[in-house]
Amino acid sequence: MSLMLTAAAGLAAVLLDRLLGEPRRFHPLVGFGRLVEAMERTAYGPPDASTVSRRLRGALAVFFIIAPLVALVVLVPAGAVGFIVDVLVLYFALGLRSLHDHARPVADALRAGNEADARERVSLMVSRDSAALDITRAATESVLENGNDGVFGALFWFAVAGAPGALLYRLANTLDAMWGYRNERYLHFGWAAARLDDVLNYLPARLTALTYAILGRTRSALVCWRSQAPSWDSPNAGPVMAAGAGALGVVIGGPARYAGEWHERPVLGAGPAPTLDDIERALRLVRHGVWLWLGALFVIGVLHA
Repeated sequence: MSLMLTAAAGLAAVLLDRLLGEPRRFHPLVGFGRLVEAMERTAYGPPDASTVSRRLRGALAVFFIIAPLVALVVLVPAGAVGFIVDVLVLYFALGLRSLHDHARPVADALRAGNEADARERVSLMVSRDSAALDITRAATESVLENGNDGVFGALFWFAVAGAPGALLYRLANTLDAMWGYRNERYLHFGWAAARLDDVLNYLPARLTALTYAILGRTRSALVCWRSQAPSWDSPNAGPVMAAGAGALGVVIGGPARYAGEWHERPVLGAGPAPTLDDIERALRLVRHGVWLWLGALFVIGVLHA
């Protein structure tokens, strides 16, 4: 598919996402999640499996879940049908509208003075214990991080490899969300899923960080990215969140409680703690970044026409 058609399909998918949001019923990722659970039951193996065996089982499970689905999309013929499939696959892979649908109610609840409702809603966005978190900081942090995971990563791989690329990215990201935990059960079985997600996110994360820097406080974003990102435990979330916080002129990160245990995390960004208005500012940063990427893709398409 030509770059102009790729750009047109990307624009159509973004508009479709904006109009419809996530499917309320029969979302493909829900079905994929059930497939992942079934594969885990089959592939996990005995409790006393060795580290090598567990990692091999996890790697094979990742391959046999993802490869057939991506192959089906690769086999779709070019033309009108191919264009429609491209748009639909990217639409299902994008989470831009979903990001807004989760974050804005948090800000609305805070604005109405309903902290309990805001805390409940932000718990849907983060994996930390909601009773012990700073609501505005957690929501702002989640928007910045998921701008890459739920939006820019899919757009990047769609631009590089069309619908198969976007599908590969979304499935790998979902697998990482289900198996990528560093706990006793998934430390080795989920190793391949986590590493695949790291590899696929390496370039998108840094382009997302650059996008945040361009659209926000550029110098602050670049300084925070360079000096703070290496201290974050995720090699891809670090640049995204540090640059995003610097671009907004706020601080995020810091100690957080997961499953009842406190974890020390570095502070990212520069400035005061986020306010509820910063949740919308973070959403705006992601939204404007999407239009910047689409515009750049159209320009490149014209230059290569």
